[in-house]
Amino acid sequence: MKAHSFNLHISDSIGFVSAELMQPDNMQSILTLAHGAGAGMNHKFMIELSEALAEEGIGTLRFNFPYMEQKKKRPDVPAVAHAAVEAALQQVHQLFPDVPIFASGKSFGGRMSSQWLALQPHDFVKGIIFFGFPLHPAGKPGTERAAHLKQVSVPMLFLQGTRDELATWPLITEVCKDLPRATLVALEQANHAFYIPKKNAIPILASETASWLKKIGS
Repeated sequence: MKAHSFNLHISDSIGFVSAELMQPDNMQSILTLAHGAGAGMNHKFMIELSEALAEEGIGTLRFNFPYMEQKKKRPDVPAVAHAAVEAALQQVHQLFPDVPIFASGKSFGGRMSSQWLALQPHDFVKGIIFFGFPLHPAGKPGTERAAHLKQVSVPMLFLQGTRDELATWPLITEVCKDLPRATLVALEQANHAFYIPKKNAIPILASETASWLKKIGS
């Protein structure tokens, strides 16, 4: 397994952000892995998830959104976040044109990735994986944030905790039933941070991701 840190160019106006490529020796596919709203690419969860995915033969490109790179608390507006997702996807496609490429993200990162793919489909992106889709703010159930998912044309994997405070189980189930290319996997007792009492959720996330990739032929 190789890890390579570098600066990812977003655009001339936005500049560069930190990024790290995790490349397993037996890489079968690769994901862009976008972080959540509250913690960047080097959060323990993000690093351990990348390592666990690598053990399954899945490479990752983690990157910071510009606001995180600049140590700001407020997340980027969608146009800026989408530009970061696009830069990461193009970087992976340039480096590995013959490897199946998927978008993915934790919470905010997954939502920004799916918003961008709804607006701008890419032939080389084979699917998207949500490590906890943030369907609604905590305590304010709703499905408005899922409206764009009907415009996503690639297969989608939703890895969701049954105690996720940002996606109540009945609502995320309802959303996925209306998406013909969606697969919903329940992590019993997990919250939005994938905390499960007396259990580590990260190997489960990696294993379920690998199983889904095999099922869809990647």
